[in-house]
Amino acid sequence: MALALAPPPDAAVTTLRHRVPFFETDAMGVVHHSNYVRWLEVARIRWLEEHHRPYPEYVAAGRHFAVIGLEVDYRLPVTFDEEVAVTVWPEWVKAATLRMAYSLRTTRGLVGYAATEHAMVDDEGRPRRIPRDERDALRKLCGAKGERSP
Repeated sequence: MALALAPPPDAAVTTLRHRVPFFETDAMGVVHHSNYVRWLEVARIRWLEEHHRPYPEYVAAGRHFAVIGLEVDYRLPVTFDEEVAVTVWPEWVKAATLRMAYSLRTTRGLVGYAATEHAMVDDEGRPRRIPRDERDALRKLCGAKGERSP
């Protein structure tokens, strides 16, 4: 599936700002690629808190969104002390899965974009359907295109 560069105009969006500390850089002086995955997770958890429900409420109910897919396209290197704006929005929601999309920008422009796919699982890691009322609410946050999940 192609990665989205920007959210639909009617999607619920969260932007997390992150200033790169020295320890996130590698021997070449650029952010090590593994750090992007952490930034995506922090942005995704913030998105849930701002637009749906705090993630600890899912955990208390014995539900989790396990990562089942990850795509990252690195466009430009990011270096120490740069501020990265990680923007996240939901692309689609199905019965037991959802996909979140991300764009990463600095003052130099687009430095990367990404997507993560998640399956709802219980405390034992067994797949579970997203409850219908929550699924419907999450679909509305995708915007008009996402309401017609693939």
